[in-house]
Amino acid sequence: MTTTDRKFIIFTWGCQMNEDDAEQIANILMSMGYSSTQNEEEADVAMLVTCSVREKPEEKAKSKLGILREIKQRNPRMIIGVCGCMAQREGEKLKKGRPYLDLVIGTASIWQIPNLIRQVEDTRKFKYALDLPETSADALNVPPRVERAGESLKSFVPVMYGCNNFCAYCVVPYVRGRERSRPLADVVGEVERLALNGRREITLLGQNVNSYGATLDEKVDFADLLRAVSAVNGIQRIRFTTSHPKDLSDRLIEAMRDLPNVCEHIHLAVQSGDDEILRRMNRRYTSSHFRERVAALRNAVPDIAITTDFLVGFPGETEQQFANTLALAEEIRLDAAFMFSYNVIPNTAAEKLDGQLTKKVKNERLGRLIEVQNRITCEINASHVGNIYEVLVEAVSSKDRTRVTGLTRQNKTVNFKGDASMIGKLVNVRTTEGHLYGYVGEMA
Repeated sequence: MTTTDRKFIIFTWGCQMNEDDAEQIANILMSMGYSSTQNEEEADVAMLVTCSVREKPEEKAKSKLGILREIKQRNPRMIIGVCGCMAQREGEKLKKGRPYLDLVIGTASIWQIPNLIRQVEDTRKFKYALDLPETSADALNVPPRVERAGESLKSFVPVMYGCNNFCAYCVVPYVRGRERSRPLADVVGEVERLALNGRREITLLGQNVNSYGATLDEKVDFADLLRAVSAVNGIQRIRFTTSHPKDLSDRLIEAMRDLPNVCEHIHLAVQSGDDEILRRMNRRYTSSHFRERVAALRNAVPDIAITTDFLVGFPGETEQQFANTLALAEEIRLDAAFMFSYNVIPNTAAEKLDGQLTKKVKNERLGRLIEVQNRITCEINASHVGNIYEVLVEAVSSKDRTRVTGLTRQNKTVNFKGDASMIGKLVNVRTTEGHLYGYVGEMA
């Protein structure tokens, strides 16, 4: 079998950074002559891009490894690799009890994949690469993107890697290293190449994009980067994620207000509405600061949609402290939220805190919060029925082939009558129904 006959498959769990890692891995494998497949039975290389922020993604990844073991028994030449945060966190230990596992590749070592695969092919021995940058000055190794015209309407563009915040519940600084920003010119150059190949929308990625530029010699911040990217011809929409409330500057809010291709949406994770819990989480802002930043955003960008994360059941959280989170949700009325109950992540500060709550208590509180936030989301979307929104048509609906689906600038889904000829176009749609997920609409 020649290299050009070989196929790969990638399984991905977790955040947008992991999705971008998966895209980078796909680019690397295609540059080696592999082609993509959705059939794991015919894959010569299977890569798992894993997440360690919650328990469930790790469980899913390990379950998938068990399935791939059975496939490899039928195809012994298959190469199985684990990448991402779980790979970085568990390292060589992942090999224990898994003799079929060939590669464990850390979050900063994706660029080494070609050499590692060749070593496995030559030796049939387990290989790993787990080095992490130790300082913010350490070099960034970002694999070059393989551009193919017309492949997609949208792309992620990482602008920084790592995190310096060390929130008590979070493993990210330990599995992705210290914060490092890409030079502004590198990011703009990548966006320019994406635009030439037909991308309409890009999402700038970082664990905390609001601190972009802090590790660079040039004096730039994220607002400067937004202004530079917005000047690229052909990019009609710019999004970014994720934003830390403590670093959301007035300059960034002004850029969102002033730049026409920056979308009216921000994801701003509050986590808790109680100041003592925020302090124990090491979030370094108060609920009042969060309220003030939300007010500033809404004042500058009146039609903005703001989404958030809530984490309930943090160690020591009392019923009153949880009630403060419910009260904040009711008061601020954000457009949507990812909501989780706290679970222990090894090697994080929160693992050692007193006051660990029972699963029953955590799940009960999570259920109450979901009920409140989902009601608010539905009420907000219902209040927007009759509004006209610009929608980037992305696909024909998988549930109804007479409909198409796309996103508003506020990052809300709209389904409406249409066909495949509309994909890639910006159209105006009037909303006729509001739901938890978004809207049903009609061409305006």
